[in-house]
This record gives sequence, structure tokens and C-alpha cells, in this order.
Amino acid sequence: MARLLAFVLLVITTGAAQGEAVGHGSYAGFHSREIKALSASDVEGLQQGRGMELALPAELNGYPGPMHVLELADELNLTEEQRERTEQAFERMRERASDLGEQVIESERELDRLFAERRATLEEIERLTDQTARRWGQLRAVHLEYHLVMLTVLDDEQVRQYVHHRGQPSDAHGHSQGHRH
Repeated sequence: MARLLAFVLLVITTGAAQGEAVGHGSYAGFHSREIKALSASDVEGLQQGRGMELALPAELNGYPGPMHVLELADELNLTEEQRERTEQAFERMRERASDLGEQVIESERELDRLFAERRATLEEIERLTDQTARRWGQLRAVHLEYHLVMLTVLDDEQVRQYVHHRGQPSDAHGHSQGHRH
């Protein structure tokens, strides 16, 4: 039950973060969704392997993400080799994330269908919510993994510059709070 609650909170906060009407019993627009628990932008983000804020623990603790490293390539003075390695990492991450994103979409679709067809049982709900939560977890792990990969591509000064350009607070030594090389 705790997993179900955690998952429901994730879905609600994801929708709320995107400006959807949530709370006070208002589900305006939700009934017309193909998959009730996912907005159109959620589906698109999952299909395209976007981060969807799944790697915030890494990002906000000074672990650079490949997409943002590419956006800051000039400011970070990436070498050609670093740029190439970052592009490869980004592409691998995107491919893996979009594959898992499709699996998340299918799990959510199946859960939605279960209720739409009035076939929901406790056993099926537990099976599908466990499957869905596992897939969301795998997707999050992929995004977090590539923040670690970037530490093998960038040097310490580039990481400090990344943190600075991303507007993250740092300590007196220039480290992002909570992260040490």
C-alpha cells in the first residue's frame, strides 16, 4: 500500500508541477486523457526519453546531466573528445529512457484499462502498481546513472562551472552543496 501511495503522489505532483488542475476534487480535462494518470506532455516526455525532473537528486547536488552539459558546452570549454563522449552518453541515455518510457506508458495504460473495463481486483491492482512503480524506478535510475557518467567526462573545474552556470548554491570551495569529488 505504501508503494501505491508513493506512486499516486508522484503522478499527482507531476501533473501539478505542469500546471494541471489538481486538488479540491477538480479533475477538469483528466477524463478526456487517453491514459488518465498521464498528461499529453507526460506521454511525450516518456516517449522521447526526457528527464522529467527524475534526476533532481543528482542535478541539485552538483552531478551534471548530459543534456545540460551539451547546452553549456562552450561555457564549459569542452574538448572535442568530451563533447563526443557527452553526445554519446546523451544518446544512450535517451534511447534507454525512451524504451523504459514506453514500458511505463504501457503499464499505465493497462492499469487505466483495468478500471475502465471494471475488471479491477486487489490482486490485479497490486500486480500492476508494482510493475508500474518498478518501471518508473528503472527509468529514474537510468537518468541518475548518466549524471554519474558525466563525472567521468568532465574535470573538477568543469563541474564547478556547470554548477555555477546552472545557478546552484556552492560552498566556500566551489562544490555544489552535498557533493564532493
